[in-house]
Amino acid sequence: MSNLIKLSKFAFVGLFAVLLVACGGSDKQEEQVTEKTNSETKVQSFEWKMVTSWPKNFPGIGTSAESLAKNITEMSGGRLTVKVYAAGELVPPLEVFDAVSRGTAEMGHSASYYWKGKVPAAQFFTTVPFGLTAQEFNAWVYHGGGLELWEELYAPFNVIPMPAGNPGAQMGGWFNKEINSLADFQGLKMRMPGLGGEVLKKIGATPINLPGGEIFTSLQTGAIDATEWVGPYNDLAFGLYKAAKYYYYPGWHEPGSAVEAIFNKDAFEALPADLQAIVRIATQQANLDMLSEFTARNNAALQTLVNDHGVILKPFPEDLLEALKQASQETLEEVAASDADSQKVYDAFKAFRSSVSDWHDVSERAFINGRAND
Repeated sequence: MSNLIKLSKFAFVGLFAVLLVACGGSDKQEEQVTEKTNSETKVQSFEWKMVTSWPKNFPGIGTSAESLAKNITEMSGGRLTVKVYAAGELVPPLEVFDAVSRGTAEMGHSASYYWKGKVPAAQFFTTVPFGLTAQEFNAWVYHGGGLELWEELYAPFNVIPMPAGNPGAQMGGWFNKEINSLADFQGLKMRMPGLGGEVLKKIGATPINLPGGEIFTSLQTGAIDATEWVGPYNDLAFGLYKAAKYYYYPGWHEPGSAVEAIFNKDAFEALPADLQAIVRIATQQANLDMLSEFTARNNAALQTLVNDHGVILKPFPEDLLEALKQASQETLEEVAASDADSQKVYDAFKAFRSSVSDWHDVSERAFINGRAND
């Protein structure tokens, strides 16, 4: 009987609780449930630093870094905010890779050929003399296995790379004297990083690796005799026409120069899946936008340089280009043979270039040649 009485008591308590709910007497209980639910679904936020190799607010490349940071912040609804540090503000311009690798910054914006002393094969992921155009490079990276090789190359350094921009075909550079033949490159001191700089050595010139912020002064003071930077849009903003008057084309050394966004692997993998996707998509958008911007602005800038500033625009002599092409082939083979990673990347690069060149012979090249004849 006592057990029956206990059960009846429990039943009464339960019934009373139900009546309280029906009569609105459980507001406090509902509030507790709501608070618990809100606590469980509380949104986690992240604050990142992006270090770059570019001067602050520099048109094209520098502003692209700012836009990328802004887009990530806005697309994430403020859950992932990115603050940009220009070259020298947090780390020197050529130490971006190390800063991201060790986690001083979660993100970097630079060019892979600056790290050739640390990762020789990284040079292939900025540009290759007589190599791939911007369109071809994107095809290789996104759909030809290039990105997987790039990721594999950076993995030991705790870094994840992604293409984040490309200004397209560059100019051949600024010179303080006229270039009439291969002999005019003998002893020439020219700012040129990456594989292009190695090619210069083969034809008797001396390559100098300088960050963008030091180029103008070095050219103006005679510390260097010539420089390449990017193309008319960026070169006009840098005021390079004030330090040299001869402007040569084509940019044999950089037919399409990829800008990279790099991420500290631990920081990237700490993001939830949706924020990782936002970072990838925002970076891909930045890659498209930079090429579009430079294509739209380069010719107007070139006309300003020539018509308003008296710049002398000239093509390189044919014999010089042939010598550079031969020296480029020799350089690529030597760099590839220097270590296993470089050989692996170069073999993949060369195979893709051959394939895409065959296609472009009957598509892009054929069309542009035909259009020029009209």
